[in-house]
Amino acid sequence: MSTIENTSRRRVRDYEGDRRASDKRGRRKINFSLLSIGKGIDIPFVLLILVLLTIGITMMFSASYPVAYYEIGDSYYYLKRQLLFALIGLAIMFGVSFLDYHHYHRFAAIILGLSYFALLLVLVLPSQEGGVHRWIGVGAFGIQASEISKFAIILFLAHWGSRYYDRMDTFKYGILPGAAVFLSTALLLLFEPHYSCIVIIGILTVIMLYVSGIKVKWLAIGAAILVALILLLWVTGMLTYAMERMDGWGQALNEDLDRDMWNSTWQTRNSLYAIGSGGLFGLGLGQSRQKYLYLPEPQNDFIFAIVCEELGLVGAVIILLIFALLVWRGVIIALRARDRFGKLLGIGLISHIGLQVILNILVITDWLPNTGISLPFFSYGGSSLLTLMFEMGVILSISRSSNIEKS
Repeated sequence: MSTIENTSRRRVRDYEGDRRASDKRGRRKINFSLLSIGKGIDIPFVLLILVLLTIGITMMFSASYPVAYYEIGDSYYYLKRQLLFALIGLAIMFGVSFLDYHHYHRFAAIILGLSYFALLLVLVLPSQEGGVHRWIGVGAFGIQASEISKFAIILFLAHWGSRYYDRMDTFKYGILPGAAVFLSTALLLLFEPHYSCIVIIGILTVIMLYVSGIKVKWLAIGAAILVALILLLWVTGMLTYAMERMDGWGQALNEDLDRDMWNSTWQTRNSLYAIGSGGLFGLGLGQSRQKYLYLPEPQNDFIFAIVCEELGLVGAVIILLIFALLVWRGVIIALRARDRFGKLLGIGLISHIGLQVILNILVITDWLPNTGISLPFFSYGGSSLLTLMFEMGVILSISRSSNIEKS
């Protein structure tokens, strides 16, 4: 009997040794062959990112050069900065793709703590235009603290959900940690104020808790509590800024508006004008009329209205289909990750992209109040683009170990 046991143990040790040696050889091949079929990063995912980034920069330049010339005297101002951000972002994306994503598992709580520190720091720094506290200035550039928070919450909930997956259906391990992280972050964002980010992290929290195995009844209870909190804030007057942003929601094309309401709906109205005038095939690249100081800041949150005006319904639908393909491929990568942490982290990060695209489209078409929600890869902004490219790098890191063909 002892001879059989010794033989079995020796075979197990030999197998484990062969497996570790094979893993080491596999890692060396990945490190030396970035685009190896079946061993490197996911090529379709990379190509979709590059396509969206190229179209996004092109449309951002088309939308921004009139306002850049009028306000700054340099038509290429936004283009030059966005190209710089894109190049840095690509370097970050490919660099992060080489870093084993399991390292984030170990430092999830620390990264969440850093996001809290950033949110507290912006509150003590001088306010920006409009009295908001959102940016941490770094020389000529700025970092938006809320962008860090989005990644931190996704990471922490992926860490927690993978660690306590078999207990996520309980209140202690399911709803309580998620609610605590969301409410504490939302409270800090409330003082900035940054309501659109609160909405985004709220939906992302629900998605992460749901895919982690939480019971639906806890989500329903949480939604009821959240509605009660919103009503309380509204009664106490803490939602004054948000209510001002909701003035005119759904009334942009109403002819019977007073002067104040006409001014408050100016941006949304001209967004709808741009979308409507694009028709089926658009006015042509560079031929938008609304970007000539009619639509305020067309290079930012309302850039897709210019896309619709210049490329028409057909062009807009094609771009949305590319976004859909990117999300679909990201989901495939996440679901075929070799561990639960990779699955949850990948689902959370790719959900962030899809969610912001949907919310941005709803805002520019007046289905949602006019809030600051950028369009990934299109809207101008270094902070959001660099954070986005970092997140794409993490998904590519997951793809290196995913059980999928990389071609």
